[in-house]
Amino acid sequence: MTVTVRFAPSPTGLIHIGNTRTALLNWLFARRNGGRFILRFDDTDVERSREEYAQAIAADLDWLGIHPDAVYRQSDRGALYAAAAEKLKAAGLLYPCYETADELERRRTRARALGRPPVYDRAALKLTPEDRARLEAEGRKPHWRFLLPNHDGDPLAPRRTDVTWDDLCRGPQAIDLASLSDPVLVREDGTCLYTFTSVVDDADLAITHVIRGEDHVANSAVQIALFRALGAEPPVLAHHNLLTTADGEGLSKRKGALSVSSLREAGLEPMALASLAVLTGTSQAVEAVASLDVLADKLDLAGISKSSAKFDPAELETLNAHLVHALSYAAVAERLAALGIDGGEPFWLAVRDNCVKVADAAAWWAVVAGAITPLIAEEDRDYITSARALLPEGEVTPMTWKAWTEALKGATGRKGKGLFMPLRQALTGHDHGPDMNALLPLIGRDRILARLA
Repeated sequence: MTVTVRFAPSPTGLIHIGNTRTALLNWLFARRNGGRFILRFDDTDVERSREEYAQAIAADLDWLGIHPDAVYRQSDRGALYAAAAEKLKAAGLLYPCYETADELERRRTRARALGRPPVYDRAALKLTPEDRARLEAEGRKPHWRFLLPNHDGDPLAPRRTDVTWDDLCRGPQAIDLASLSDPVLVREDGTCLYTFTSVVDDADLAITHVIRGEDHVANSAVQIALFRALGAEPPVLAHHNLLTTADGEGLSKRKGALSVSSLREAGLEPMALASLAVLTGTSQAVEAVASLDVLADKLDLAGISKSSAKFDPAELETLNAHLVHALSYAAVAERLAALGIDGGEPFWLAVRDNCVKVADAAAWWAVVAGAITPLIAEEDRDYITSARALLPEGEVTPMTWKAWTEALKGATGRKGKGLFMPLRQALTGHDHGPDMNALLPLIGRDRILARLA
């Protein structure tokens, strides 16, 4: 069996870090098992689905290093859903109902008042052909419900079927179908609901494992019953915990919460997001992981916590800095060029430990090659004058700084911070920064002398 997973976002907004967690868990699971990853746009919500969102989602996944083996759109698969609906109707498992929303709400209210669960009473099953003809003559159009199974064979008998599965994240699970209403699969206008289309697609695409958020646990019993009604084997299920904001608020792509595109535009590394999204809320330490292959080796679905996990964006910068500090010049050369930096490998190796993001290198390039305002305290003016005179002759090399400061120490008696800091401030305009041994050759003799003047 070839492991096949899917990520099925609805293109009604930008994906956030919570959606990305699901995408990454699926991608890593497929990578670890030599399987396939399918991107499926659940775009049957015609009013809110947008092509620009679909393109943005694809771009975000590509940036993260997730490259689908195939891409599908539910809007192209209507004939498949219609055929599945007809199959269920022919088997007596999809039945027409004519209640209005108000009528259903009144029934639910009455059931609650009597202390009963507000489960649909299957009244539509008692309708005769004449009853249905009369209702349709009144202008009512049916919506279609799936007949959940029970042990008795009689659809009107009390349901006593527990649907069970061994969840890869949550362990053994069981849901009593008696606690659920027969779900509506097809609306009055003929459009299909997510529960139905998702199962039909998963069966048709031979999805072997469905890895998704725990908010879909309640759907699972119905969907397992649907798979079996359609003659398909249900996939293995894994329901991971959900990420929240640092304040415990749920993430919503419609509100743009922690959208991947905004984090990407902020200059963060994709592996900083991937590391935090995957490792948060697990039994493993959250650390900066260099590649998706390494992260796949760490994947442990059973080690994911059963409670929600807070995603703190502040941790991203810490992880990002660790990754940036390890980036080779070859890995960043194009990005540095795009920033107008042409200092080559010596420059990058000199400044990368002082960069949280690659783009931070631009500020240090301005220090090296731009016009700065030297910081020279009044009490240090004579010292800076001496420093200018004692700058070693010849080419400025990584050894120049040590030779220069040794000469200054002997001439002025200064040491420690009093020796080094005035020079750093005069040459860079900052009281912190990259190692001066490496920075000095990049600044060059002419700029050194000009700044000390």
